[in-house]
Amino acid sequence: QVQLVESGGGLVQPGGSLRLSCAASGSIVSFKVMGWYRQAAGKERELVAQITRADATDASTDYAGSVKGRFTISGDNAKKTWYLEMNNLEPDDTAVYYCYLDALSGGVSVKRYWGQGTQVTVSS
Repeated sequence: QVQLVESGGGLVQPGGSLRLSCAASGSIVSFKVMGWYRQAAGKERELVAQITRADATDASTDYAGSVKGRFTISGDNAKKTWYLEMNNLEPDDTAVYYCYLDALSGGVSVKRYWGQGTQVTVSS
């Protein structure tokens, strides 16, 4: 019953910015990790950014080296929403972006949930 809905993708020129959002619905007991993957055509899926230990006081963020300094991930457990602010976009950022959530939802084990994907295209 947990569902993730993404928004914010689109076409942007190099150097531009986009803000992706992911909103979760359903019965979520505890957020563990929230983040974003992306997959470009012909390439492997890669982790872009994530917030780990999101339910703890020592929550931290991780970024792929290729986006560090340009992208910022943030989240709000109470709103069941997290964001990826993408600045100074480059053509190599073109990909389908998938949000994900590792969470407890009425069980004892953490499960992974995925958004439907949103296309980001960076082109002049």
